[in-house]
Amino acid sequence: MLLPQLPDDVLYHILSYLDYKSLSRLSQVCKSTYHFTNRDAVWKRIAKDFLNTGVTRHGADRYGHIPLRKRVKTAQNWSDGVCKRATPLKWKVKLLPWLQLDREFLFLSQAADIQAHKLCQDTGKLHRNPSQIYSGHKGDVCHFALTNSHLISGGSDGKILVHSRAAGSRVELSGHNQEVGCLDSKDELIISGSRDQTTRIWSLTSSCPRATIPMHDRVWSVALSPTLSTFATGTACCKNYSPLHIWDVERAECVAPLGSQFRRGAGVLDMVFESPVQLLTCGYDTFIRLWDLRLSNRRCVKEWEEPHDCTLYCIQTDGNHMIASGSSHYGVVRLWDRRQSRCLQSFQLCSNPVTSPVYCLRFSSSHLYAALANTLHILDFSHSRVAR
Repeated sequence: MLLPQLPDDVLYHILSYLDYKSLSRLSQVCKSTYHFTNRDAVWKRIAKDFLNTGVTRHGADRYGHIPLRKRVKTAQNWSDGVCKRATPLKWKVKLLPWLQLDREFLFLSQAADIQAHKLCQDTGKLHRNPSQIYSGHKGDVCHFALTNSHLISGGSDGKILVHSRAAGSRVELSGHNQEVGCLDSKDELIISGSRDQTTRIWSLTSSCPRATIPMHDRVWSVALSPTLSTFATGTACCKNYSPLHIWDVERAECVAPLGSQFRRGAGVLDMVFESPVQLLTCGYDTFIRLWDLRLSNRRCVKEWEEPHDCTLYCIQTDGNHMIASGSSHYGVVRLWDRRQSRCLQSFQLCSNPVTSPVYCLRFSSSHLYAALANTLHILDFSHSRVAR
């Protein structure tokens, strides 16, 4: 019996023993094996072991519109650090830009405005001229979050603006009396943190906060849990207590502080929930830390140290093995494989005597976008053979 004549379930079982190189070679045997080995079901087990294929450890698929075989091929370049570099946008005034990414647009804050740049779906290239601009702040945009229906921005004027992505209208939320340095939003819920040492809980349907929580320190980062039942806050650590806390959304009460050993000034600049019980954080103490909220809240379960002892401004995760971080000097972006203790790849985006932190980074299955003080950089990992 020929291999293509076997039942599908038997074929899947046989192919599950092959690695990605063997599968690629098998696909060249004939048209029948080519079409069968191109199915996502054949590549799903292999994809889980590679960086940034979109398959999370919980089985979700972030990039379901892209064939898995193509993503595994691109994942080799992420692991090897093989990419093309581009700097599509530059500006003269030094800013603290922020980024958000969806499939069609890259959103970039520029002083008091947020620009939506169209992305080419085939190449990931950025259209230099924005297709839409969101404005309304009287000062610089410090941070913004993106949902399917809204763009929510916090500014140095202490205001929060809720922009409708479809209608183009906006609603102003007032409550903070100093700059809104961080916020997060999912569904109808908004969490904001400010230099005024408060965290506020908002709803999209009301202009007044549902709750105001005194923090007794400047709030530098917030993150909503995927379940929307809890959220995390990171402060400047200017006081004699932990800069990390988990809060209950409904009761607006502290669930638990995280960590027992910390030093003054080691504030938390960015954080992201990987799951309802796993939180990644980074900041001035030069470490990326993974917290498991099911275990002891006194110690993180794993940590990765920035090798050059630099502040870490931002992190992103693929939900599986890869973490990307942005450092405070020379625009250094690092890729980490969480199964290893050392950095996997690093990219220096600016050189002496010019230096800038990576204020924010975002990545898709094939591209990484990094915002520095004067420039936007793109690392393109989609090409199979490029010079390092």
